[in-house]
Amino acid sequence: MENRPVLKEDQATIKELTEKYFADQEIREIRRLGGLTNHTYCVMLTSGRYVFRLPGEGTEKMIDRQDERVSTELACRLKIDAPLIMFDEKTGIKIAEYIEDSETMSPKTLRSRENIKKAAELLRELHSCGGDTKVEFDVFGMAEEYEQLIRSYEVALFEDYEDIKEKVAVIRKKMQGQYPLVPCHNDPLCENWIRTKDRMYLIDWEYAGMNEGMWDVADVAIEAHMDEKAADFLLDTYLGHKADRDEKMNFIANEIYLDFLWSLWGKTRVPFDKEMMEEYAKERYVRLKENIKRFEAYCNL
Repeated sequence: MENRPVLKEDQATIKELTEKYFADQEIREIRRLGGLTNHTYCVMLTSGRYVFRLPGEGTEKMIDRQDERVSTELACRLKIDAPLIMFDEKTGIKIAEYIEDSETMSPKTLRSRENIKKAAELLRELHSCGGDTKVEFDVFGMAEEYEQLIRSYEVALFEDYEDIKEKVAVIRKKMQGQYPLVPCHNDPLCENWIRTKDRMYLIDWEYAGMNEGMWDVADVAIEAHMDEKAADFLLDTYLGHKADRDEKMNFIANEIYLDFLWSLWGKTRVPFDKEMMEEYAKERYVRLKENIKRFEAYCNL
């Protein structure tokens, strides 16, 4: 857990929530956890530890909390996330059990073969569960909404954005409609993977919804900074066989869609998180352009 300050206003909210949902229990310790946009805390009560998630500034414009709850409850039923104590759809406040004796993954730890295998197996279980959350993760619809937000905030887009946007559209047209939509996490960055001795958990379902399963697989590879060998192992383990040419093309295409969407998301956060998000967006945008060249070379576009 990170040694980050507990905000005074959050401390008051945690106290109120404890009195409401944990009658006759005392707060013994509050520790701030990581996260780019939300305020998340590990709270030690008389009966044990819990995770309190308080939404960050501006998230109400980007997250549908009712949709998030549907996917969170699915993950809990599949036992791939910690049991849920409460979820307030109006405020986005969430309380869940704390996963004891666990390690939060980092790019380095998630790149180990054992952890790659466990992550691939969890994603396969999620994607093959047969569920339909009725929550659409519309990548390109979201991209349009983010673009509008960016313009409304008067934040500058990338200089060659229109050209890159057109190239992404060409790739999307080539690949569109080939794979089914399944329940997806859609934001499986390393910090959302929690490992215990025996199993892996996937937490924080803010962006979850029906999407192509390869999105999650490509996202894990990107967030863990996997080289081609590790990414191939992840892909092959997830598929249960050696990826063929079309499956590899789909993997690269989803890497492109990921950085296209999240580079725009980063721009929407610039008014709130300043230079940190400007750098985040730039890093993803640079990789986006590199992977477009890689895709074009791979399929001779």
